[in-house]
Amino acid sequence: MTTLSNNVAISTSSLGLHPSHTLDRKIRLAAQHGFQGIEIVYNDLKTYSQIHSIPILTAAEHIRKLCAEHNLTILSLCPFENFEGSRSPLSDRLALAAHWLDLARILRTAHLQVPANYLPDAIGDEAVIVSELRQLADLASSSSPAVTIAYEPMSWSTHVSTWQAALDLTGKINRPNLGICMDSFHLVSKVWGCATSASGKYPNADRDLEESLREFVKQFPLEKLLYVQLSDGEKFEPPFSKSHPWYIDGEAAEFTWSKHARPFPLEKELGGYMPLVEVVRGLVIEKGFDGWVSLESFDRRMREERFKPDIAARRAEESWRKLKKDLAQDKALL
Repeated sequence: MTTLSNNVAISTSSLGLHPSHTLDRKIRLAAQHGFQGIEIVYNDLKTYSQIHSIPILTAAEHIRKLCAEHNLTILSLCPFENFEGSRSPLSDRLALAAHWLDLARILRTAHLQVPANYLPDAIGDEAVIVSELRQLADLASSSSPAVTIAYEPMSWSTHVSTWQAALDLTGKINRPNLGICMDSFHLVSKVWGCATSASGKYPNADRDLEESLREFVKQFPLEKLLYVQLSDGEKFEPPFSKSHPWYIDGEAAEFTWSKHARPFPLEKELGGYMPLVEVVRGLVIEKGFDGWVSLESFDRRMREERFKPDIAARRAEESWRKLKKDLAQDKALL
Protein backbone atom coordinates (compact mmCIF):
# COMPACT_ATOMS: atom_id res chain seq x y z
CA MET A 1 0.00 0.00 0.00
CA THR A 2 1.55 3.28 -1.11
CA THR A 3 -1.39 5.64 -0.58
CA LEU A 4 -4.01 6.20 2.10
CA SER A 5 -6.80 4.06 0.66
CA ASN A 6 -8.38 2.89 3.92
CA ASN A 7 -12.07 3.12 4.65
CA VAL A 8 -12.64 6.14 6.87
CA ALA A 9 -15.02 6.52 9.79
CA ILE A 10 -15.80 9.39 12.13
CA SER A 11 -16.77 9.50 15.79
CA THR A 12 -20.12 11.05 16.63
CA SER A 13 -18.26 13.23 19.14
CA SER A 14 -16.47 14.81 16.17
CA LEU A 15 -19.71 16.17 14.70
CA GLY A 16 -21.00 18.21 17.63
CA LEU A 17 -20.89 18.08 21.42
CA HIS A 18 -24.10 19.91 22.39
CA PRO A 19 -27.25 17.88 23.21
CA SER A 20 -29.03 19.65 20.34
CA HIS A 21 -26.52 18.07 17.92
CA THR A 22 -28.61 14.93 17.56
CA LEU A 23 -27.28 11.52 16.70
CA ASP A 24 -29.53 10.98 13.69
CA ARG A 25 -28.39 14.29 12.21
CA LYS A 26 -24.75 13.37 12.73
CA ILE A 27 -25.26 10.04 10.99
CA ARG A 28 -26.81 11.70 7.94
CA LEU A 29 -24.00 14.25 7.77
CA ALA A 30 -21.31 11.57 8.01
CA ALA A 31 -22.81 9.77 5.03
CA GLN A 32 -23.28 12.98 3.03
CA HIS A 33 -19.62 13.89 3.47
CA GLY A 34 -18.18 10.63 2.24
CA PHE A 35 -17.54 8.63 5.40
CA GLN A 36 -18.01 4.88 5.20
CA GLY A 37 -18.23 4.26 8.93
CA ILE A 38 -19.13 5.84 12.25
CA GLU A 39 -18.22 5.36 15.88
CA ILE A 40 -21.24 5.64 18.17
CA VAL A 41 -20.56 7.45 21.44
CA TYR A 42 -22.71 6.05 24.23
CA ASN A 43 -23.81 9.48 25.50
CA ASP A 44 -25.09 10.39 22.03
CA LEU A 45 -27.14 7.19 21.98
CA LYS A 46 -28.45 7.89 25.49
CA THR A 47 -29.45 11.44 24.54
CA TYR A 48 -31.23 10.12 21.44
CA SER A 49 -33.21 7.68 23.59
CA GLN A 50 -34.18 10.47 26.00
CA ILE A 51 -35.24 12.87 23.25
CA HIS A 52 -37.49 10.21 21.73
CA SER A 53 -38.64 8.80 25.10
CA ILE A 54 -37.66 5.26 24.18
CA PRO A 55 -35.49 2.66 25.94
CA ILE A 56 -31.85 2.83 24.96
CA LEU A 57 -31.97 -0.69 23.49
CA THR A 58 -34.76 0.47 21.19
CA ALA A 59 -32.74 3.56 20.35
CA ALA A 60 -29.86 1.32 19.34
CA GLU A 61 -32.15 -0.57 16.95
CA HIS A 62 -33.29 2.71 15.39
CA ILE A 63 -29.70 3.88 14.95
CA ARG A 64 -28.60 0.57 13.44
CA LYS A 65 -31.36 0.83 10.84
CA LEU A 66 -30.55 4.47 10.10
CA CYS A 67 -26.87 3.66 9.58
CA ALA A 68 -27.81 0.79 7.28
CA GLU A 69 -30.04 3.11 5.24
CA HIS A 70 -27.06 5.40 4.76
CA ASN A 71 -24.57 2.60 4.06
CA LEU A 72 -22.56 3.40 7.19
CA THR A 73 -20.71 0.66 9.03
CA ILE A 74 -20.84 1.11 12.80
CA LEU A 75 -17.18 0.72 13.67
CA SER A 76 -17.50 0.81 17.45
CA LEU A 77 -19.53 1.62 20.53
CA CYS A 78 -17.41 3.80 22.80
CA PRO A 79 -15.98 4.57 25.31
CA PHE A 80 -16.44 1.90 28.00
CA GLU A 81 -14.20 3.55 30.57
CA ASN A 82 -12.30 2.57 33.70
CA PHE A 83 -13.12 -1.13 33.69
CA GLU A 84 -9.95 -3.03 34.54
CA GLY A 85 -8.38 -2.44 37.94
CA SER A 86 -11.17 -0.27 39.32
CA ARG A 87 -11.96 -0.52 43.04
CA SER A 88 -15.67 -1.18 42.58
CA PRO A 89 -16.94 -4.80 42.69
CA LEU A 90 -16.01 -6.69 39.53
CA SER A 91 -19.53 -8.15 39.39
CA ASP A 92 -20.96 -4.64 39.05
CA ARG A 93 -18.50 -3.76 36.28
CA LEU A 94 -19.25 -6.96 34.38
CA ALA A 95 -22.99 -6.29 34.69
CA LEU A 96 -22.47 -2.85 33.19
CA ALA A 97 -20.30 -4.40 30.48
CA ALA A 98 -23.11 -6.83 29.66
CA HIS A 99 -25.42 -3.85 29.06
CA TRP A 100 -22.90 -2.21 26.72
CA LEU A 101 -22.38 -5.50 24.91
CA ASP A 102 -26.14 -5.88 24.44
CA LEU A 103 -26.12 -2.46 22.78
CA ALA A 104 -23.10 -3.38 20.66
CA ARG A 105 -24.86 -6.49 19.37
CA ILE A 106 -28.03 -4.57 18.56
CA LEU A 107 -25.92 -2.00 16.72
CA ARG A 108 -24.13 -4.90 15.00
CA THR A 109 -20.79 -3.29 15.61
CA ALA A 110 -17.67 -5.41 15.74
CA HIS A 111 -15.98 -3.41 18.51
CA LEU A 112 -16.49 -2.22 22.06
CA GLN A 113 -13.82 0.42 22.68
CA VAL A 114 -12.24 0.20 26.15
CA PRO A 115 -9.78 2.97 27.09
CA ALA A 116 -7.15 1.88 29.60
CA ASN A 117 -8.15 2.86 33.13
CA TYR A 118 -7.17 6.42 34.08
CA LEU A 119 -8.47 6.60 37.67
CA PRO A 120 -5.76 7.70 40.12
CA ASP A 121 -6.46 4.75 42.45
CA ALA A 122 -6.62 2.13 39.70
CA ILE A 123 -5.05 -1.17 40.69
CA GLY A 124 -1.72 -1.67 38.99
CA ASP A 125 -1.27 -5.38 39.71
CA GLU A 126 -0.75 -6.91 36.28
CA ALA A 127 -2.38 -10.19 37.32
CA VAL A 128 -5.57 -8.29 38.23
CA ILE A 129 -5.57 -6.30 34.98
CA VAL A 130 -5.00 -9.41 32.87
CA SER A 131 -7.66 -11.42 34.71
CA GLU A 132 -10.32 -8.73 34.49
CA LEU A 133 -9.73 -7.94 30.82
CA ARG A 134 -9.77 -11.65 30.06
CA GLN A 135 -13.15 -11.94 31.78
CA LEU A 136 -14.41 -8.97 29.77
CA ALA A 137 -13.24 -10.55 26.51
CA ASP A 138 -14.85 -13.85 27.47
CA LEU A 139 -18.13 -12.09 28.24
CA ALA A 140 -17.92 -10.36 24.87
CA SER A 141 -17.53 -13.70 23.09
CA SER A 142 -20.07 -15.62 25.21
CA SER A 143 -23.03 -14.70 22.98
CA SER A 144 -23.41 -14.45 19.24
CA PRO A 145 -22.28 -12.40 17.51
CA ALA A 146 -19.03 -12.09 19.42
CA VAL A 147 -17.79 -8.56 20.08
CA THR A 148 -14.12 -7.62 19.95
CA ILE A 149 -12.64 -5.53 22.74
CA ALA A 150 -10.69 -2.59 21.29
CA TYR A 151 -8.31 -1.72 24.12
CA GLU A 152 -6.92 1.80 23.91
CA PRO A 153 -3.78 2.93 25.75
CA MET A 154 -4.25 6.62 26.55
CA SER A 155 -1.36 8.95 27.27
CA TRP A 156 -2.80 9.72 30.72
CA SER A 157 -3.90 6.16 31.58
CA THR A 158 -2.72 5.23 35.06
CA HIS A 159 -0.81 2.04 34.29
CA VAL A 160 -1.14 1.28 30.56
CA SER A 161 -0.26 4.47 28.70
CA THR A 162 1.83 3.19 25.78
CA TRP A 163 1.15 0.86 22.89
CA GLN A 164 4.04 -1.31 24.05
CA ALA A 165 2.42 -1.88 27.45
CA ALA A 166 -0.95 -2.56 25.84
CA LEU A 167 0.56 -5.02 23.38
CA ASP A 168 2.32 -6.85 26.19
CA LEU A 169 -1.02 -7.17 27.98
CA THR A 170 -2.83 -8.56 24.94
CA GLY A 171 -0.28 -11.36 24.72
CA LYS A 172 -0.85 -12.29 28.34
CA ILE A 173 -4.63 -12.03 28.06
CA ASN A 174 -4.44 -14.29 25.02
CA ARG A 175 -7.94 -13.85 23.65
CA PRO A 176 -8.62 -13.61 19.92
CA ASN A 177 -11.36 -11.02 20.47
CA LEU A 178 -9.14 -8.50 22.26
CA GLY A 179 -6.92 -6.17 20.28
CA ILE A 180 -5.73 -2.58 20.28
CA CYS A 181 -7.08 0.72 19.00
CA MET A 182 -4.20 3.05 18.14
CA ASP A 183 -4.98 6.74 18.63
CA SER A 184 -2.55 9.26 17.17
CA PHE A 185 -3.23 11.82 19.90
CA HIS A 186 -2.17 9.44 22.66
CA LEU A 187 0.96 8.34 20.84
CA VAL A 188 2.00 11.91 20.02
CA SER A 189 1.16 13.44 23.41
CA LYS A 190 3.10 10.65 25.13
CA VAL A 191 6.40 10.90 23.26
CA TRP A 192 6.35 14.08 21.15
CA GLY A 193 3.87 16.81 22.12
CA CYS A 194 4.20 18.57 25.47
CA ALA A 195 1.47 21.00 26.55
CA THR A 196 3.62 22.61 29.24
CA SER A 197 6.67 23.34 27.06
CA ALA A 198 7.18 26.59 25.18
CA SER A 199 8.23 24.60 22.11
CA GLY A 200 5.19 22.34 22.37
CA LYS A 201 7.56 19.36 22.24
CA TYR A 202 9.56 17.16 24.54
CA PRO A 203 13.36 17.64 24.37
CA ASN A 204 13.95 14.52 22.23
CA ALA A 205 10.53 14.56 20.60
CA ASP A 206 11.44 13.87 16.97
CA ARG A 207 13.86 11.09 17.82
CA ASP A 208 11.52 9.42 20.30
CA LEU A 209 8.56 9.50 17.93
CA GLU A 210 10.66 8.13 15.09
CA GLU A 211 11.89 5.30 17.31
CA SER A 212 8.38 4.48 18.52
CA LEU A 213 7.03 4.35 14.97
CA ARG A 214 9.97 2.27 13.76
CA GLU A 215 9.42 -0.17 16.60
CA PHE A 216 5.69 -0.26 15.86
CA VAL A 217 6.25 -1.13 12.21
CA LYS A 218 8.66 -3.92 13.12
CA GLN A 219 7.00 -5.44 16.18
CA PHE A 220 3.25 -4.79 16.25
CA PRO A 221 1.27 -7.80 14.92
CA LEU A 222 -1.23 -6.66 12.31
CA GLU A 223 -3.92 -8.99 13.63
CA LYS A 224 -3.96 -7.04 16.91
CA LEU A 225 -4.34 -3.63 15.25
CA LEU A 226 -8.11 -3.18 15.11
CA TYR A 227 -8.37 0.39 13.86
CA VAL A 228 -6.52 3.71 13.97
CA GLN A 229 -7.97 6.96 15.28
CA LEU A 230 -6.64 10.34 14.17
CA SER A 231 -6.82 13.88 15.48
CA ASP A 232 -4.49 16.83 15.78
CA GLY A 233 -3.67 18.87 18.87
CA GLU A 234 -3.56 22.62 19.35
CA LYS A 235 -0.33 24.12 20.58
CA PHE A 236 -0.63 26.00 23.87
CA GLU A 237 0.66 29.55 23.55
CA PRO A 238 1.60 30.37 26.27
CA PRO A 239 2.32 26.85 27.58
CA PHE A 240 -0.32 25.15 29.70
CA SER A 241 0.01 25.89 33.42
CA LYS A 242 -1.97 26.19 36.66
CA SER A 243 -3.02 29.69 35.63
CA HIS A 244 -4.75 28.43 32.48
CA PRO A 245 -8.57 28.64 32.61
CA TRP A 246 -8.84 24.95 31.67
CA TYR A 247 -6.60 23.83 34.54
CA ILE A 248 -8.14 21.32 36.97
CA ASP A 249 -6.13 20.29 40.00
CA GLY A 250 -5.15 16.64 39.75
CA GLU A 251 -6.12 16.25 36.10
CA ALA A 252 -3.34 15.26 33.71
CA ALA A 253 -2.41 18.01 31.25
CA GLU A 254 -2.88 15.53 28.39
CA PHE A 255 -6.45 14.81 29.52
CA THR A 256 -7.29 18.53 29.68
CA TRP A 257 -5.67 19.01 26.27
CA SER A 258 -7.66 16.13 24.83
CA LYS A 259 -11.02 17.40 26.08
CA HIS A 260 -10.68 20.91 24.67
CA ALA A 261 -8.18 21.17 21.87
CA ARG A 262 -8.16 18.24 19.46
CA PRO A 263 -9.04 19.56 16.00
CA PHE A 264 -9.12 17.36 12.92
CA PRO A 265 -5.80 16.29 11.39
CA LEU A 266 -3.81 19.10 9.75
CA GLU A 267 -6.16 21.89 10.85
CA LYS A 268 -3.23 24.26 11.25
CA GLU A 269 -5.57 27.24 11.08
CA LEU A 270 -6.98 26.05 14.43
CA GLY A 271 -3.58 25.60 16.02
CA GLY A 272 -2.97 21.98 15.01
CA TYR A 273 0.75 21.25 14.91
CA MET A 274 1.21 17.53 15.46
CA PRO A 275 3.21 15.52 12.89
CA LEU A 276 0.23 13.61 11.53
CA VAL A 277 1.75 12.84 8.14
CA GLU A 278 4.70 11.07 9.76
CA VAL A 279 2.45 9.26 12.25
CA VAL A 280 0.01 8.00 9.62
CA ARG A 281 2.87 7.01 7.34
CA GLY A 282 4.16 4.77 10.14
CA LEU A 283 0.93 3.45 11.68
CA VAL A 284 -0.87 2.82 8.41
CA ILE A 285 1.22 2.92 5.25
CA GLU A 286 4.57 1.48 6.34
CA LYS A 287 2.78 -0.98 8.60
CA GLY A 288 0.66 -2.14 5.67
CA PHE A 289 -2.55 -1.64 7.62
CA ASP A 290 -5.58 -1.73 5.34
CA GLY A 291 -8.29 -1.62 8.02
CA TRP A 292 -10.39 1.23 9.33
CA VAL A 293 -9.12 4.72 10.07
CA SER A 294 -11.39 6.98 12.13
CA LEU A 295 -11.35 10.71 12.80
CA GLU A 296 -11.90 11.50 16.48
CA SER A 297 -11.89 15.20 17.30
CA PHE A 298 -12.74 16.89 20.59
CA ASP A 299 -13.20 20.56 19.81
CA ARG A 300 -14.44 22.92 22.53
CA ARG A 301 -16.18 25.03 19.88
CA MET A 302 -18.54 22.14 19.23
CA ARG A 303 -19.99 22.37 22.76
CA GLU A 304 -21.90 25.50 21.84
CA GLU A 305 -25.53 25.17 20.75
CA ARG A 306 -24.92 27.63 17.93
CA PHE A 307 -22.25 25.39 16.42
CA LYS A 308 -23.41 23.73 13.21
CA PRO A 309 -22.62 20.01 12.86
CA ASP A 310 -22.56 20.39 9.08
CA ILE A 311 -19.50 22.62 9.53
CA ALA A 312 -17.79 19.84 11.49
CA ALA A 313 -18.63 17.36 8.74
CA ARG A 314 -17.16 19.64 6.07
CA ARG A 315 -14.05 20.20 8.18
CA ALA A 316 -13.62 16.46 8.63
CA GLU A 317 -14.04 15.75 4.93
CA GLU A 318 -11.45 18.40 4.07
CA SER A 319 -9.07 17.09 6.74
CA TRP A 320 -9.18 13.60 5.27
CA ARG A 321 -8.70 14.95 1.74
CA LYS A 322 -5.70 17.01 2.80
CA LEU A 323 -4.17 14.12 4.73
CA LYS A 324 -4.41 11.84 1.70
CA LYS A 325 -2.93 14.55 -0.52
CA ASP A 326 -0.04 15.30 1.83
CA LEU A 327 0.75 11.61 2.26
CA ALA A 328 0.76 11.08 -1.51
CA GLN A 329 3.16 14.01 -1.95
CA ASP A 330 5.25 12.86 0.99
CA LYS A 331 5.53 9.39 -0.52
CA ALA A 332 6.56 10.83 -3.87
CA LEU A 333 9.46 12.61 -2.22
CA LEU A 334 10.85 9.50 -0.55
